[in-house]
Amino acid sequence: MDIKEEAALGELADRHWYYRAKAAALEAMLPRTFNGRVMDVGAGSGFFSRHLAKRGLIAEALCIDPGYGRERDETVNGAVIRYRRSPEPMDAGVALFMDVLEHVPDDAGLLSAYRPLLPPDARAIITVPAFAFLWSGHDVFLEHHRRYTRRGLDRTIARADYRLVESFYYYGLVLPAAAASRLFAPDRMEAKSAVRPHGALVNGILHAASTIERPFMRLNKIAGLTVCGICTPS
Repeated sequence: MDIKEEAALGELADRHWYYRAKAAALEAMLPRTFNGRVMDVGAGSGFFSRHLAKRGLIAEALCIDPGYGRERDETVNGAVIRYRRSPEPMDAGVALFMDVLEHVPDDAGLLSAYRPLLPPDARAIITVPAFAFLWSGHDVFLEHHRRYTRRGLDRTIARADYRLVESFYYYGLVLPAAAASRLFAPDRMEAKSAVRPHGALVNGILHAASTIERPFMRLNKIAGLTVCGICTPS
């Protein structure tokens, strides 16, 4: 999770429908078996690594983000999570690039730089925001460089010399409502986050829609708020 968004949501982040749904989607994208070690690139607050640790799905995570004010370690449900400004040696079975490629000028270059650090059989899981027409002040606030189509993410993965396993869209059911709220907002281009706390009813409805969609998300090659990609370094 972007540190700016966690600051905006505060203690409500763990219960916000968008991040609950994305964390559950990440669980569904994990390999059925791997060594329990995760390299979380551009990890920000470490939300996704901490979620996996709380669920007992990992034994160790290396969260990498040059924006950390200090480096530290913590233990969550028995899993060691290390927060570092730059990579350290790690035999990672999974690499996470959760909403990070849109933050850098050279997205393929960032992916490529991490490829030598991963075992050949590691899985890289990528999420990025979808569709340039949805560009708004939310992207400006989070300092994005671009939004993606599925084919666009596929090309980025190919340029970085990874092997694509699959790509698809997520949050397809909520896309019409989200698009309308952004496209017709009078302050659409004002630099501020579009992710905000909701009441229990709205939060529940949006989470339910994402939950219904999740078992079929890999079949969605058409549209959604997020593009997901799974690939390997060789």
